Amino acid sequence: MLKILIADDHEIVRHGLKLILSEINPHVHIEEVENGEKLIIKAKEIKWDIIITDISMPGKTGIEALIDIKKINPHIPVLVLSMHTHKRYYAAALKAGASGYLVKAIAQSDLADAIQKILSGEKYFPEEFITKPEKQQIRMNIHRHRLLSDSESRVFILLATGNSLTEIAGLLSLSISTVSKYRNRILEKMNMAGNAELTRYAFENKLI
Repeated sequence: MLKILIADDHEIVRHGLKLILSEINPHVHIEEVENGEKLIIKAKEIKWDIIITDISMPGKTGIEALIDIKKINPHIPVLVLSMHTHKRYYAAALKAGASGYLVKAIAQSDLADAIQKILSGEKYFPEEFITKPEKQQIRMNIHRHRLLSDSESRVFILLATGNSLTEIAGLLSLSISTVSKYRNRILEKMNMAGNAELTRYAFENKLI
């Protein structure tokens, strides 16, 4: 089940987002907060697939909360959804570690597209805000499995299909310690936090 956390100080915006997100994915689990401080607390509670946050909120802004969240979990995808259209807001969100930026005057299809791309490892920003090195990293992220060796690729697929370290060790005639080292290298190379991300990536890229 897709887990999404929404942060916005306007209840009507949160309600509208929940309706749209539920239409996009009927099996989505959504929780909401109304300010930056609560966003940071709630972000620690479970492993969210994506966070959607406003910028202008009471207390900590969405950008300030984003910086704190990235210190706790640098891998969590965050989409900034704001009324601000000035370039400096795009730049601030990108610098803080956001995976994407959308203005609130958007079509439902734009939100669905942004979420899909972000969950696939891409960034969703206007072209002019993404530097050349970042563009190269984005292209690499789309096919991160190509960074793996043949042995790592075999372990990756077995992990993605739900096999335990013990099961993989038996299937590949390796020690559990060796399989564990492969897993750590795979997560590092693919910039992922755990098996759930590996499974989602493999499924989205039609590897399983």
